[in-house]
Amino acid sequence: MTRILIVEDEQHIADGLRFNLEAEGYEAVVARDGEQALEMLLKERRTFEVVVLDVMLPGKDGFTVASELRAAGQFVPILMLTARGRPEDVLRGFESGADDYLPKPFELAILLARLKGLQRRRRWNERGPEALEPAPETYSFEGRTLDFGAMEIRALGKSYRLTQMECDLLKYLVRNAGQAISRGTLLEEVWGLHEGTDTRAIDNFIVRLRRYLEDRPASPRILLTVRGVGYKFVGQEAIEK
Repeated sequence: MTRILIVEDEQHIADGLRFNLEAEGYEAVVARDGEQALEMLLKERRTFEVVVLDVMLPGKDGFTVASELRAAGQFVPILMLTARGRPEDVLRGFESGADDYLPKPFELAILLARLKGLQRRRRWNERGPEALEPAPETYSFEGRTLDFGAMEIRALGKSYRLTQMECDLLKYLVRNAGQAISRGTLLEEVWGLHEGTDTRAIDNFIVRLRRYLEDRPASPRILLTVRGVGYKFVGQEAIEK
């Protein structure tokens, strides 16, 4: 049975989520704050397929919880619940390591669809060596492999796990290799945010991706900045669209 951790301090919301998820065949566990969630995941090492994480929590907020999980090497998929989809919450959630977001209030059908999508990602990440096969979308060049199915980068003898948002951003740039893409276009096309949203989050994501890909991140030659526009991926060839 699929286990979901709900991190929500408002009891009526937490109880409603647990009731509805259990009615759909999930096993749902509730943590009332961020500290309890971290205790379950990092100290008790309890296993969950997805974490439904509210932003507004007493003590450590959802952003802090997500950041601490990722820093500890815990890559359980995170669906972050934001206050009515405020762009600033969405961007901070992506930067802290969330894989998807859902604005409050939300419909149960949408929540279930998002959970299923995150479960598919987890199954990719948990494949054992005996199950490995060519991913449906990979791009290799100069000793680097971008594996969008497994959501990881293998570069220069190291492997880097990607969050959903990092993967989506990199895939879009690779599919449009050689083209200068504006920050506003990336926000709108990759993450579904309006072009007027603060674009600094894109810059932060590019910095992280350069650490994975570049020999010298401070002098990039793969993920290039196009002054006054945005960014451009330069590789040997673009993956098939």
